[in-house]
Amino acid sequence: MTAKTSVTAAENNAILAVNGDYYGANITGYVIRNGVVYRDTVREDSSNGDLAIYKDGSFKVIYEDEISADQLVKDGVVNLLAFGPSLVEDGEITVDTNSEVGQSMASNPRTAIGIIDENHYIIVVSDGRTPESEGLSLYQLAEVMKSYGVKTAYNLDGGGSSTLYFNGQVINKPTTNGTISERAVSDIVYIGYQSYQTTVEKDHPLVHSDFSFLLRRKSHLRTL
Repeated sequence: MTAKTSVTAAENNAILAVNGDYYGANITGYVIRNGVVYRDTVREDSSNGDLAIYKDGSFKVIYEDEISADQLVKDGVVNLLAFGPSLVEDGEITVDTNSEVGQSMASNPRTAIGIIDENHYIIVVSDGRTPESEGLSLYQLAEVMKSYGVKTAYNLDGGGSSTLYFNGQVINKPTTNGTISERAVSDIVYIGYQSYQTTVEKDHPLVHSDFSFLLRRKSHLRTL
């Protein structure tokens, strides 16, 4: 089951959302969301690595042929994004211009996520395939991420899937088959509000920013 990023984001009161790894386009590859393993078959090509996100919010690039999905959960992984490749690890760019061209054929719309420091994340979305925007190569995307001082950055599904939603509207120009339109995707990455009350100020609920991942399924997995 798929839906546009903006639709799923609005249904879950997201403040900011981007497309995820489009796990539904593949029949292999780990799928872990909110601490639950939904698929545990190793990717046919695991050389790109996956982005593991731990309970404390930290990021790490892992390789499915080196560790099981169950072990990842035992180690504290709550969400796993399986697209790739990794762009930056330990503050250094991990793609080069030669390998990039072979994987993605130069400039395209892109979506990427990175971490600068504890609970300090960055999301980059670029348009492409239009007269106004050529797009980015993977190496250029990695350079952008490094320029912001990320420790780890990871490439998500791009092309027609690349969508940036903020405060109720799509703010980029997703391109599908040469036209400006959103592609329906399997999952999104989003930031939303979670309200809770303290015992001291019951009439003034605090607002907590929740970094969440949603699979688009027949029965929606809601994490707010």
